[in-house]
Parts: sequence; C-alpha cells; structure tokens
Amino acid sequence: MKAGIVGLPNVGKSTLFNCLSNAKAQSANFPFCTIEPNIGVVNVPDLRLEVLESLVNPERVVPATVEIVDIAGLVKGASKGEGLGNQFLGNIRETDAIIHVLRCFEDPNIVHVDGSVDPIRDKETIDIELQLKDLESVEKRLEKVSRAAKTGNKEAQKEKDILDQLKSCLELGNSIRTLQFENKDHKSFVNSLQLITDKPVLYVCNVDESAAVTGNAMVEQVKETVASENAEVIVLAVGTEADITELESYEERQMFLEDIGLSEPGSAKLIRSAYKLLNLETYFTAGVKEVRAWTIKVGSTAPVAAGVIHTDFEKGFIRAEVIAFEDYKHYGSEQKVKEAGKVRVEGKEYIVKDGDVMHFRFNV
Repeated sequence: MKAGIVGLPNVGKSTLFNCLSNAKAQSANFPFCTIEPNIGVVNVPDLRLEVLESLVNPERVVPATVEIVDIAGLVKGASKGEGLGNQFLGNIRETDAIIHVLRCFEDPNIVHVDGSVDPIRDKETIDIELQLKDLESVEKRLEKVSRAAKTGNKEAQKEKDILDQLKSCLELGNSIRTLQFENKDHKSFVNSLQLITDKPVLYVCNVDESAAVTGNAMVEQVKETVASENAEVIVLAVGTEADITELESYEERQMFLEDIGLSEPGSAKLIRSAYKLLNLETYFTAGVKEVRAWTIKVGSTAPVAAGVIHTDFEKGFIRAEVIAFEDYKHYGSEQKVKEAGKVRVEGKEYIVKDGDVMHFRFNV
C-alpha cells in the first residue's frame, strides 16, 4: 500500500511524514521546502502481533508495512504547471490513497501561503487543481473514444457515456469519488483511468495541542464539508506528535501522551484509518522461525491470501488450517488450540477474516 501526503505549503506535511517514518525529511517555515518526494516505509501498529510474539517466541517478527510519500506542496494553478504542479500531480497519481493535511490551527509565527487560516478554502484549492487535472485526462480520452463511437463501435459508445458522466461531475466541481457506480464493468473502466480524484482520501486536521483530543470549530467545518465523500477524517496535533517522537524512551512518550489526554500516538491512529479507507485487513502466519502480518483486501479468499506470500501458494492451493486470533490468545499455543479442537480446515471458498492465524497446504 502506498499513500501520498498532500496539502498546501506549510500545513505540516513534512512534519507528519517525519512522525510516521522517522526519516527526517526537511521541514521548514517556507513554501516548497519539499521538492523531490520523500518516501518512508512505516510499520502498521498491531498489538495482536506482540501477543503472538510473546506466545510463539519466534526468531523474528515482521509487521505489515505502508509506504508513505511526502509530496511537494500544491498551489493554485498546479494543474497548469504552476509551482511544482506537473511533478506533484505525477507523484500523486502513483499512490493508492491520499492523506490530505489541512491546517486547523492559528499561529502568527507560521506563514500561510494565502495569508489566513481557512481549511475549507485550502481544501477547495487542492480539490480544484486535482479536478482540473482529471478533467484534462477525461477530455483527452473522450476525444479519442468519440471518434470510435461515431463509427458505431458499441464498446466505444458505452465508454463515451461513462466519460460524459465523469466530465459533468468534474465540471460541477465534484471529485470522482463522490460518484456511485452500481455496474461492476463501469467501475472497472473508471478504475482503469487512474483518476486522482477517484482515490480515497484521509483528511488529517492538523490542530494545536489544546485541541488534540476534542478538535475545534475548524475540524467540525471539515467534517461537515466532506460528509458526502468516500473519506475519513482524523484529528492530529502534528507539532506535538513531532515533539513526542523526539523523546528517547517508550515510557517518556507514554507519559507525554497521557498528559495531553491521548492513549496512543497519532501515527498509529492514522495508519489504521488508512487501512480502513483502503478496505484492508491483516492475517498472520506464526512459527518458531517467524511471526508475520500479511495485508489483504477485505473479502479475500484463502487462495488469494496465500498468493500474497507466494504465487505458487495460490496456484497449488489445497487447503488452509485456520485459528482465530482470540482462540490462539486464549489457549496460548498452536498445540493447545489443536487439542481443544479449535483448528479449522478451510477450502478455496473460505473468506479470510481479520486476525486469522493461517497455515497453507499447497502442491506445485
């Protein structure tokens, strides 16, 4: 999974990136501090992995990971190449999801490119640029398809109808993700276009420390504005999170979090929200050599889940031996789970559940 952090210059993108990845991307109080995208690989926090580690005592533990890309700040006119527009839009097209950082705090010491703090205006600025870029892509495709449709090509006529719908949506100032396509073929065609405004979005409302727990009036405005979108909204005090990551010990970090009323770092909340947004879940493999978390789409069958480990596992799938995580935790070992009769043998039609501990039988 690859998620891109976007937003206007100086809203806290690179600071958030550093909190997530500890990669120490440059962050400063001026526009276009980030020019080339910074890339970091972030472990997905999962307490279940720690439980399995304590029970199995493996040689190594491998968590699931997410790739985070810190993309250059966007400005008005980016779709026409202003600022670092074309480069920015090329980078964002390659991601699976967008983490859109909105500034929801006042601070006279941090400049705003538009001179004042207004997260709704900032959101609209970026939305418009992304919509204009998508409109350009749709119009190019429409020009080509329309010529084929005039010759009586039925497939081209179907595509033209969908493209006309996309064009109307964008011209009205709406993002493609607000459209609902009941027909799977239509949705598949739209997906193939890789439109930027079709990507799911996680809005991060960047607040000051006093609003880290409760949010503020600006956060409520954002929630109301994005209610019709396929989007998630979370509240993070990014500057405070940055201070926490600088602390040496786990104990110090926990004390700091508790002092401001938080139970966990915002990075954990953000990664979990990104998982939910992309309809992802986790299953585990557990043995003395390795305990490992694997990422799959919700609704994946056992062979598809096996294929995440190796394509041969999917091709030669015979069956899966499955233990529910809660059973593994309750009985304390694979052997005791077996003795209790709680190991299930599942076939090709089995839909994997979040937290399943699995062992695959296959034949190549």
